[in-house]
Formats: sequence, structure tokens, C-alpha cells
Amino acid sequence: MASACLREELSCSICLSLYTDPVSLRCGHNFCRVCIVSALDAQERDEVYSCPECRAEYQERPLLDKNRKLCNIVESFLSSQPEQEETKVFCTHCLESPVPAVKTCLQCEMSMCEDHLSVHNKSVDHVLIEPTSSLNKRKCRIHKKHLEYYCCEDDACICVYCVAIGSHKGHQVESFDEAMKTKQEKLRNILEKLTSSRAEAEEQVQSLQDRRREVQEEAVVATGKVTELFMDIRNKLEALERRVLSEISRQTEEISLEVSDLIQQLEAQKDELSSKMRHIEQLCKMTDPLTVLQHRDSDTYDGYCEKENDTESDPKKIYSVDDLDQCLISVTLHSGLSDLLTGVKRGFYIFEAADILLDINTTSSNVCVSGDLKSASWSTIDLNYPENTMRFTDFCQVLSSTNFNSGQHYWEVEVSTTNYWRVGVAYSSIDRKENQSKIGENSQSWCLRLFEDGYITAHNSLANKLRLESPVQVLGIYLDYEAGRLSFYQRCDPIRHLHTFTASFTEPLHAGFLVWREGWIKLRI
Repeated sequence: MASACLREELSCSICLSLYTDPVSLRCGHNFCRVCIVSALDAQERDEVYSCPECRAEYQERPLLDKNRKLCNIVESFLSSQPEQEETKVFCTHCLESPVPAVKTCLQCEMSMCEDHLSVHNKSVDHVLIEPTSSLNKRKCRIHKKHLEYYCCEDDACICVYCVAIGSHKGHQVESFDEAMKTKQEKLRNILEKLTSSRAEAEEQVQSLQDRRREVQEEAVVATGKVTELFMDIRNKLEALERRVLSEISRQTEEISLEVSDLIQQLEAQKDELSSKMRHIEQLCKMTDPLTVLQHRDSDTYDGYCEKENDTESDPKKIYSVDDLDQCLISVTLHSGLSDLLTGVKRGFYIFEAADILLDINTTSSNVCVSGDLKSASWSTIDLNYPENTMRFTDFCQVLSSTNFNSGQHYWEVEVSTTNYWRVGVAYSSIDRKENQSKIGENSQSWCLRLFEDGYITAHNSLANKLRLESPVQVLGIYLDYEAGRLSFYQRCDPIRHLHTFTASFTEPLHAGFLVWREGWIKLRI
């Protein structure tokens, strides 16, 4: 009994359930936060707010202070009540042998079995509900009368006295049935929207799961291809290494054999010279003039002795050995590497780097282009280029002479870390005059730019700001014409993807650039 009384004291007067996140008004009454917020929302159109219990009025929407003490009491109460199965409600009239009730009459405050209900239905037309033993929750806390009406203005369940003489007098009220039908209709509409939203969410979840599975499958395929590719590269590099080292060994062996042959010739010559030297030394030591004078010079030192008054020496044989053929080694290495790279391109998506040159005929009069047509910077003076219909007139821009109408292409651009520059692509048909000619500000061009507000991608005047961890020094641009993909990458370690445009390209594309103030660009070879 005490537990039931405490439960009633801890119940919200709006929802008649235990407080959930209880809050207090300045008048001291407590409500569930959701309940009082809903009631105040309903009163908002009248710009006068009041407490659903005491009708205390507030000129401004009252602040809701969380009642922490009451919240703790509710939690303590719930923790002290063991969870039990719902207690069966028995017929009030069946005293000797309890019989489960099938209905409870709100007016009679009695629960009845099938037999007593049939008699009750014949006598009075009372409101019957599902069997319950908690009738106090269905009574007004102020007047202790059954709750029969719903106040539309205060979003509260009220009794007949609340309507006639209580704080809800003069308010728009409805019977429970009418209010329930209205609310159920509203709930059905909400349910329909929620069902639709959930279906969309489920569809998106399924789509994302499918996409994740596809990405994982793509990753497996790509991993296999890369692994196979590098294994093939390693095998070919090892084969090339063996071929080049074999060539070096072959040349070394040939030169070594040639040197060995020359050494043998020189050793034989040394032995012959030594023999003649010994014979001459013997002649030089003899004391018999006749023996020395009768010796024939040709037998001993012919070709080695200088004749009297002859200033020219006898010609000496020069032995020379060829060096390693470094050129042949380099050609073998270069040829092997070229064949290897060609094989790699056939086996994987590796593309040729585009060799881009700037078109001086498109350059505006304040853009200085280098002699090699690889870099552009802003000029403070008018360079007086010859007039032509291809030249930009209102912005410091230049296009490339190279254009792309198919295939995959990649190029890199060094950029200044100070503003102002734009790097991108543009159709040949891009305007050359007035505001519509700026790269990224029309439907004929796409770009990434640096300005005072940071790095921004732009197309057809639609801008998207990027968040970068470090300044861009080198941009990598990848164009897949058929796939309609234009991607920008920051060349750092590791390489970082910045943005990708997707479009259906309909005309040849040129690389396009804009430079101003301290900004400059340089095409990398």
C-alpha cells in the first residue's frame, strides 16, 4: 500500500507514469521533461505559458530546472521494486474462487469476468477498458475524478471538474476517443514517414554494404595485381641485372685475355733482351781486342744500339688495351629498363606523363612565360603581346598548347605557396574576355586555386573549400577523359588526394593556369 502511494507521488500528472528526467517549474510542480516541453510547445501560439497543474502563468517561456533529488528518488524507487510478471487482475465479484477479469469498468471501478460482464453490459453503458488494478493513475490528482477529456491547449488529460470549474475551463477539449483518433492519425502519419525514412536508411545501408564489399573485392584484385606486378618486376630486374653483369664479365674476360697475350709477348721480349744484355756485358769485360772487334753487332744488339751521330731513336712498339665499353653497358641497361616499363604498362594501369607546354598565343598581356614554355608568373607591366582572338584579355591566364580529347593523362605543376594562382583544365571554347573567362567560374573549366581564404576547388562558380595539413608545393593532376574524371593530388609523402571532379567531357581539354601578384606556376618535366 505504501509502495502504491509512493508510486502515485512519483508519477507525472501529464503522462501518469513515473517521472522520466523530471524538471521543475518556478511554481514548484514537477513533470517529465518531454511532457512539459510538449505542453509548453502547445501553449506557444498564445504567447502565454502556464503550469498544467496550478495554472500559474509566465509571460516568457519558463526555464526547466532538472530536479536531481526527485530523479534520484525515482531511480531508488525503481531499483527497490523487483521486476515481476504483470499481476493478474481478478473479477471483483468472484470472491470465493478468483476468476481472471476480462474488462475493468472505469465508472464502477470494478473488474469483471465474462459472466459478470454480460450482466453489467445489460444494465449500464459504462466505459470498459482492459483489466487493470491501477485505477488511481486514471484519476485527476486534483479532483480525484476519472480522466475523461483531453485539453488540446495544454496537451493534458483532465477530468470533468477541470473542464467545468478547474484551471482548464474555457479551453478547447476533446473526448478521449476523439483525441485518441486525432493523435493516432498523427502517429500513423509519423509512423508512415518514419517507415519510409527507415526503408530509405535500410536501402542506403544495403547500398553502402554492397559498396564496401565491392571496394574490398576491388582491393583484393588490386592487391593481387600489384603483388604480381612487383614480383614480375623483381624477376625482370634480376634477369636484367644478370644480363648487364654478364656483359661486364664478358668484356672483362676479353680484355683480360688480350692483356695476358700481350704480357706473354713482353715476357718473351724481356727474356731475349736479357740474353743480349748478358752477352754484351761479357764483351764489355773482355781484355782481348781481337775478340771484341770481330763480334758482329747484328748478332747481339741489332735495332737496340744507336749509331754514331744518329739523333733519331729506333721506333718502339706500343702496346694498348681497350677500356670497358661503358656505352654498350648503358645501352643494354636502358633497353632492358625500357622493355620492363613497357611490360609494366601493359600489365597495370600506368599512364604516360603528359609533356605540356604553355601556348604563348593564349597568354594575357600581364603573364610572363619562360623561354622553355614551362613556367608562368605575373608581370607588373604590360608585355604587349600581339592581339589575337585566342588571347585572354581580362585575367592573367594562359592555356597549354597540348590538348586532350581521349585517354588517361597525368602532369605535375610546382606552385607558389603564396597567393594567387589557379590550376586546372578548360575547353578550347572558354571565353577569352570579361568575367566569364576566369578559370573555374564557368561551365567550360575546372580548377583548384589558392587565395586569401585558402585552397578552393571551383567549377561553374560553385566552390568547395579544402582543409589541408600543409601548404601545397607540387600538384599532381590526373585526367581520365572517357571516365569523366579530373583529380588533384598533393605531391607529398605520402601522396594525398585533394579533390575529384566528375563530368561528361564534350570538347578537347587544355591545361589552364591563372597567376597574380606573388603567384607563379611551373610545369614539371
